[in-house]
Amino acid sequence: MTEKTPIQCPNCGDAKIWKDGLRYTANNGVIQRYVCRNCGYRFSETSLKGKSEKQNHPAYYWREGPLTLEAEIEKWEAGATASSKNQSEAEVKGKIIEFLWYLKKQGYAPTTIETYVWLLKTLHSRGADLLNPESVKEVIAKQQWSKGRKCNAVKAYTAFLKMHGLTWEKPRYKPVEKLPFIPTEREIDDLIAGCSKQMATFLLLLKETGVRRGEAFNLTWMDVDLANRTVRITPEKGSEPRMFRISEKLASMLGSLPKSQQRVWTYKGINNLEREFRRQRKKVAYKLGNPRIIQIRLHTIRHWKATVEYARTKDILYVQRMLGHKSLKTTLRYTQLIALPNNEEYICKAAKTVEEAKQLIELGFEYVTEIEGVKLFRKLK
Repeated sequence: MTEKTPIQCPNCGDAKIWKDGLRYTANNGVIQRYVCRNCGYRFSETSLKGKSEKQNHPAYYWREGPLTLEAEIEKWEAGATASSKNQSEAEVKGKIIEFLWYLKKQGYAPTTIETYVWLLKTLHSRGADLLNPESVKEVIAKQQWSKGRKCNAVKAYTAFLKMHGLTWEKPRYKPVEKLPFIPTEREIDDLIAGCSKQMATFLLLLKETGVRRGEAFNLTWMDVDLANRTVRITPEKGSEPRMFRISEKLASMLGSLPKSQQRVWTYKGINNLEREFRRQRKKVAYKLGNPRIIQIRLHTIRHWKATVEYARTKDILYVQRMLGHKSLKTTLRYTQLIALPNNEEYICKAAKTVEEAKQLIELGFEYVTEIEGVKLFRKLK
């Protein structure tokens, strides 16, 4: 009897595969879906036969995969040709293709392009006439969206009209300002401990540096110096470039990752990483019985780092440089979080040798004083 060949991920080749439910199709019947525990890539049985799940379902590509301008245009042009009988539909699709190119030429970030185009497609699918501002305004008003998303929809349509040299009377939607959720360090550590090796390394990098998720995702091996334990961050959103010193633990975890490509992470795109993070986060929260972990997003760790560093240093300019903010106004919001009860509670440690003191400093402890030859350190809980 021949042994059954184990299923391998078509993205990274790893054999650590989980079943991820069934997909019901009209032509092929029931198809088993899988998820790779190593890179988070999702695929089905058709992918193993040389057919990509995204090729069979173009709509799946838009929200799951990275934004590729040429592929998106090709997909929309195919749709416009197929619906040539409906002249208005083809015209709208042509306008959105033109809008996508306009945003690209104007230098918008890929994530902004994806969001704006997705919002216009959603408004059109829900009955808005993109060539009629009043119709768009009415559809936006009817949506059960947060004020933040409605504000983004207004920005997207404003850019669409600007492409045509037009203006409109914009509806007034202002996002509600909220103080961000700040978890405890123990909750972040529990989340990191419960994730896969690659995801845990990514989260620990966010914890030690406070960089944005996109900045961390774009990290290449050229940016990592394991010998000197430093990482160089290429900025996004117009922020400043930074360099951080990392702990021995993080350097060791980075060194254990495969170096088969230029980029550090094997995830296909930031959306793929986000989806895998949510899956692992849910699993950890359920296992530990702590629903607060569900509220931790990738950007939450940046908020936590900024709050802790300001509480430790009381130096807002230092925190601004660490975060890479251009404006101090953006950084000042973290001063409002210092009144949290946990910020006045400390963990105290003692060090008798230079090596012990070195380890405590790498863990974020702050030197306080020395009594009878023993150095005392403290760190906020």
